[in-house]
Amino acid sequence: QVQLVESGGGLVQAGGSLRLSCAASGRTFRSYAMGWFRQAPGKEREFAAAISWSGANTYYSDSVKGRFTISRDNAKNTVYLQMNSLKPEDTAVYYCAADPTGWGRSRDGADYDYWGQGTQVTVSS
Repeated sequence: QVQLVESGGGLVQAGGSLRLSCAASGRTFRSYAMGWFRQAPGKEREFAAAISWSGANTYYSDSVKGRFTISRDNAKNTVYLQMNSLKPEDTAVYYCAADPTGWGRSRDGADYDYWGQGTQVTVSS
């Protein structure tokens, strides 16, 4: 079993940056692909980014591509989401999640087994 705890959210002005972290417990962390999803008020949860178990492959939604970077440090059991050039429409609760396949290709939250509690990101205009 994997437990996930996100941190790093907050309030930032448009154009600013934030780095989210997701700390995982469990020795099997390095076998999981990891994803970041987000949910804005009144909207459905959506995929933002994912990274394979080794970090060799990354995937992004069109809405964040070129602005967000996902990375991981398996020695620290942590995955990161560097968010640059933030826009008001990036305002959401951000969740990290673990994909047991290890590949990270799925953008469907139903394929992710474990979820963190979420961290709020608010971008002011």
